[in-house]
Amino acid sequence: MDKKILVIMLGIAVITGVLLVVVVSGFDSTKKPNEKIGLVINSPHSSVSLQQIDEIFSDASSTGIGRSNIYLFWNLVEPQRGEFDWKQSDILMGLNEKNDLKVTLFFSVINGETLGPFPSWIGKPSINSIGEDRLVSVLDAILSRYDIIDTVIIAGETESQFRYYEQNIPVYKELFSGTYEKLKEKHPNVKFGNSFALHNVLNKNLEHIVTDLSVGDFVAFSYFPVDSLNDIVKTPQKSKEDLLKTFEIVPDKKVGFFEISWSTSDFVGGSSEAQQDFLKELFEFYTENESEIEFMTWYRQHDRSEGTCVTERQAIGDTSIDLGGNSGLGSSEYVIERLNYYICNAGLIDANGNPKSGWHEFKNQIEMIN
Repeated sequence: MDKKILVIMLGIAVITGVLLVVVVSGFDSTKKPNEKIGLVINSPHSSVSLQQIDEIFSDASSTGIGRSNIYLFWNLVEPQRGEFDWKQSDILMGLNEKNDLKVTLFFSVINGETLGPFPSWIGKPSINSIGEDRLVSVLDAILSRYDIIDTVIIAGETESQFRYYEQNIPVYKELFSGTYEKLKEKHPNVKFGNSFALHNVLNKNLEHIVTDLSVGDFVAFSYFPVDSLNDIVKTPQKSKEDLLKTFEIVPDKKVGFFEISWSTSDFVGGSSEAQQDFLKELFEFYTENESEIEFMTWYRQHDRSEGTCVTERQAIGDTSIDLGGNSGLGSSEYVIERLNYYICNAGLIDANGNPKSGWHEFKNQIEMIN
């Protein structure tokens, strides 16, 4: 087994030649993991052995986290209608189960301005032609196979999908509601919701879209402390105030924090000191509001080489997926460049394996709340 090579690219695992976006984390058997706190685990390099992956898991599990995100796309799990391919997901879910982790599943019916990716047999459907029964069928198959999944996010960066097409909101709500009701009958202990990029919502005054789509068991958010150009413009204290605004936007639901981060790149105005300070503010926020929080997952463990992160990341959370090779970010090279710097330096450990002060702060904060 140790002679096999797995290619890990910032949350994208290549196993037996098939791409699968995944986030996994480890478990320290000497302490009880906190099921509400998660960490996006990634390798700083393009390829790692299974032994190296085990070491990465061990390092992550030492923090006391108890949750991971898995990004499982429809085109990979059901490449032929009614025929499921579990080879890759069995490996990944097995790693999570081995490390006693709960899983937040992101299924990507919506990811920002794009839909899917869908299997070729579905084609390129609009929202009103995705098909409730087809969506229920594939999610039921996944949830029936993997009982460690306790939360499901069906749509990500949902505000970007409906920013200019608010007339489609009722169509999606109908799809979500029908899917929710049928899946709840079969999987009553699983919680379902949608995710929004809080920084986009606040920067572009899109709170009303979140309110309109506050359906399901919880509402999830990703968060970068940036402006529309992807420059860090908030202090750690102001960012905490941003997080508090989620309870005003969604007063009647629990809130989940799907991907939350602070980059240390000075190119976009970040620093290791600010990241550490934000972690202190973040866990203070968590402690003060734990009863209202469904989960809180930090994005992410390791830095990557600069200039590689937008394409490798396949736009998890903060931009749309485009499997054709485009970034989905529009034509602004300035904005894309800053996003690359932000993401590549958002880790708690640098690309050479040196822990930042934020890594130690992250472990200390979890230790204090566990």
